[in-house]
Amino acid sequence: MKIIGLTGGIGMGKSTAAAAFRRAGVPVFDADATVHALQAPHGRALPAIAKAFSGTVTDGALNRAALRAKVLADPAALRQLEQILHPMVGQAQRRFLARARAARALLAVLDIPLLFETGGDRQVDHVVVVSAPRKVQMARVRARRRMTDSEIAAMIALQMPDAAKRRRADTIITTGLSRFHAVQAIKRFIGKQKQGQGSAPDPSRRRRAAHDGAVGPRPNFISKKDDTICSV
Repeated sequence: MKIIGLTGGIGMGKSTAAAAFRRAGVPVFDADATVHALQAPHGRALPAIAKAFSGTVTDGALNRAALRAKVLADPAALRQLEQILHPMVGQAQRRFLARARAARALLAVLDIPLLFETGGDRQVDHVVVVSAPRKVQMARVRARRRMTDSEIAAMIALQMPDAAKRRRADTIITTGLSRFHAVQAIKRFIGKQKQGQGSAPDPSRRRRAAHDGAVGPRPNFISKKDDTICSV
């Protein structure tokens, strides 16, 4: 089974890409959805969050605005939240991959916003990065979330810059055209990967890009179209 790492910043169109993989019959692990479940009322992560961040959990429910205010303003607090959530998400991911292998899936997708930041790219066979112009990204987030532009910018700043992700990608989906173009490109990508015709990723290039910012060989461009408090 080939494991595809799907990543991209908030508002880049990654959800559209993940949905296209699902419609094509490829199992997808959604890290954001897993975090939401962990933070849902009486969710598994809430006792640890309540202990670490006073005033953020009341009657078994998370006050997302209060937690966001604490972690966006304090990198150490964000790391503490990640230390709570990441191991739990890792367990769910391992269970997902075990089920996909048992079902004899040829491909499985790990949809992880912070794939590079958490070193998850070392655990996949191929990295797909979804990217969009900054203006498009801001407009999408503004339309979906009740956040100010400064809050959106602060959330984006917590993630690896888009240019750095693109340098480390094996395949880039640049969003901006119609949804039809994106879906068709993803279908072509899936077909090539299942037939073993996809380009062979170069993990050493990813490592070089991570360490020195070198662009390295040009990744494959397949299309031009097209969150939780703590993404993983």
